[in-house]
Amino acid sequence: MDLGTLRPLLTTLALPPLALLLLALLGVLLAFKWKRRGLALTTLALVVLWALSCHGMAVWLARHALPQFAPLSTTALKTGKVQAIVILGGGLLPEAPEYGQPQPTSHTANRLRYGIWLARQSGLPVAFTGGIGWAAEGVQHGSEAEAAARIARLDYGVTLRWLESQARDTTDNARLLAPMLRRDGVQRIALVTDAWHMPRAVAAFKREGLTVVAAPMGYVIPVERRLLEWLPSAYGLLASRAVLREWLALAASRIIPV
Repeated sequence: MDLGTLRPLLTTLALPPLALLLLALLGVLLAFKWKRRGLALTTLALVVLWALSCHGMAVWLARHALPQFAPLSTTALKTGKVQAIVILGGGLLPEAPEYGQPQPTSHTANRLRYGIWLARQSGLPVAFTGGIGWAAEGVQHGSEAEAAARIARLDYGVTLRWLESQARDTTDNARLLAPMLRRDGVQRIALVTDAWHMPRAVAAFKREGLTVVAAPMGYVIPVERRLLEWLPSAYGLLASRAVLREWLALAASRIIPV
C-alpha cells in the first residue's frame, strides 16, 4: 500500500480533535485503576482541546510555531525578477448541488482569486497545480486544476497558461509543475498559497531548483473582539489544526519530503 494513502488517516490520528479525544478516553480507562492519574490525563486533554479551539490560540501558534512571510509587494513583480505566478490548489468540493458540478473549496478559491489579482497587477502568466488529494481518493473525480481553469475563465475572464492536474500533495505540486515551467524558460516564480502553508510549499519548489518569491495570503489573524477570540469555536479549532498540521509536516519533512 502506498504510504500516501495512509497519510490522511495518520494525520487525523495525530491532530486535534481526535488525538485529544483519544487521550481523554485513555485517561478515563486509566482512572479505573489509577483514579488520580487517569482523571488528570483526561482533564489535561480537555483543557488543551479547549485552548486549541480558541481562535486566539490559532493566531499565537501561527506567529510562533511557523516561519513568517510578509505580504508580497506588487512592485516586486514588475522588476523582472519573477516570470510567472504559481497557484497551489487547496481542495475541491466533489459535488456542489447548486452548481451541478465540482467547485473549489474556499482555500482554493481564495488562492485563485489572489493569484489572478497579482497577474492583473503585473501582467505575468499564471500556473495552477492541483489534482486529487490523498484524502479525496474515491470521492473526488475531477481535478482541482480543471475546476480552477473553469472558474478562472468564466468568473475572471482569464486563461491559465499552465495546468498541472496530477499532484496529490505539496511535494507533487512542485515535482510535476517545475518541468512544465522550465520547458517554457520559467525559473523564477511568485508562489501563491495560504501563509500557514507557505514554509513547506517554498521548500518543495526550491528543492526542484526554482527561485521562489513568496506571495502568501489567508493569514491567521484576529477576526473578532478579544473576548470572543478566546472562547472555543469550530472556526478556532480548524485554524489551530491547520497550523499544527503544517508544523508537524515541517518536522516530518526533515526525514521524508511531504
